[in-house]
Amino acid sequence: MDNQAIMGFNELRQALDAVWLPGGEKGFSRVAVDSRQVKQGSLFVCLKGERQDGHNYIESAFKSGASGIMTARSRTEDPDSGIASLAARYNGNVIIVEDTLKGLQNAAARYLEKFPKLVKVGITGSAGKSTTKEIAAALVGREKNTVINSGNLNSETGMPVSAFNVRPFHELGIFEMGMNRRGEITELAEVLKPQLALITNIGSAHIGILGTKRAIAEEKKNIFAFFRGTEKAFIPADDEYCDFLARGLKGNVEYYSAGSLKDLEGVRDMGLFGTEIRWAGKPCVFHLPGAFNLANAIAALAIAVELGISGEGIRQGLESVRPLFGRGEIISGPMTVIRDCYNSNPESLKAAVDFCDSLDWPGRRVYIIGSMLELGDASEDAHRKAGRLLASSLAEKVFLYGAETETTAAVLASRLFPFYHTASMEDLEDELENYLRPGDLVLLKASRGCALERLSGVLLGEKERSPAGGVY
Repeated sequence: MDNQAIMGFNELRQALDAVWLPGGEKGFSRVAVDSRQVKQGSLFVCLKGERQDGHNYIESAFKSGASGIMTARSRTEDPDSGIASLAARYNGNVIIVEDTLKGLQNAAARYLEKFPKLVKVGITGSAGKSTTKEIAAALVGREKNTVINSGNLNSETGMPVSAFNVRPFHELGIFEMGMNRRGEITELAEVLKPQLALITNIGSAHIGILGTKRAIAEEKKNIFAFFRGTEKAFIPADDEYCDFLARGLKGNVEYYSAGSLKDLEGVRDMGLFGTEIRWAGKPCVFHLPGAFNLANAIAALAIAVELGISGEGIRQGLESVRPLFGRGEIISGPMTVIRDCYNSNPESLKAAVDFCDSLDWPGRRVYIIGSMLELGDASEDAHRKAGRLLASSLAEKVFLYGAETETTAAVLASRLFPFYHTASMEDLEDELENYLRPGDLVLLKASRGCALERLSGVLLGEKERSPAGGVY
């Protein structure tokens, strides 16, 4: 990405009804909310979080080449802040707003308005958002200039920052929307105002924040909040909340499923090697294994069909998809490892266990299961159900990690099912080194906070062990 200005500071001032203290540069070429990500020409937005306050890193941002900063009015009114003098020293611009998070979101919305021909696609759901986004981009990207939010930059800050990656040559923008609090999907929808919006599913992820699956469905439905009548909503036909999600929408509704795709002529499960998909008369191999990944592909296919992608473009796109980090990666070594430790909730855990059980595997199955986080009051019951699921699985032994899995351990103990439980990564590594042997199929499944990928060295026969200590 070059340093050519993508937006002027005066334009930004007008869009935000902000106060502008002019500096040397007239515009900015990129946006950063982390001072370590600031490059020449950046606009640094000073956000205040639970642990850090971006206002404490203004000088660092200017030293790294920021052409301007966005700051909260309350901080500039503090005579000890020194913001004005810092800006003057580095000849930097200052945009002053009441709330910098809202300022960032409003700036992103205004920036996207500069591209009226851009078709904007929003994707949300309890699981599969990132994978569906990546598959959709692979399918449409061969025939349309496409931009997406990279990685998991799908939050109240990540998605708006990603919006500034749009350029005039882009025809299509695909943005996933996550949420960690009530109201976040509405805020992101207001930024993007998608013409096409898709929900992957309604599950238990974040139930600790919203309390019930119905409340989760209500929050996810807000991706359609800025429909005005011509937009299209893609709703999973087999989801228990599909009727609720469609009720009262101002746009058009498509209930997508395998049966709704006329060119999907057949699928053949290839186990660890993925799924053979016959599309529009010809077969191709979709390399992400499991029914859950096929469901993500079907969602992405619904988008690709709507956008008029050719059969050949779709087949080539499906062939090109590879797993994202920690999301169903198949890693071959002395043992075969399924590394699915980016996220976990009751639905995704069951999908992973069912997939491993379904494989025609000659060796032992060993399931390493970490805590499911962010489940709130539902956590104990969810981990108890996880115990029942694992007790009926084909695993030779289950290794449990994390305090929350004590409930799971109690169920396995009552069923006399072989297991090991610990909250120590070092102890877990020791047990696995002594237990595992070549030819084992090993499932790693946990919430991101458990960081089970730290076990990769032990599982893949590498000498280096993970550092002891806290979760990262």
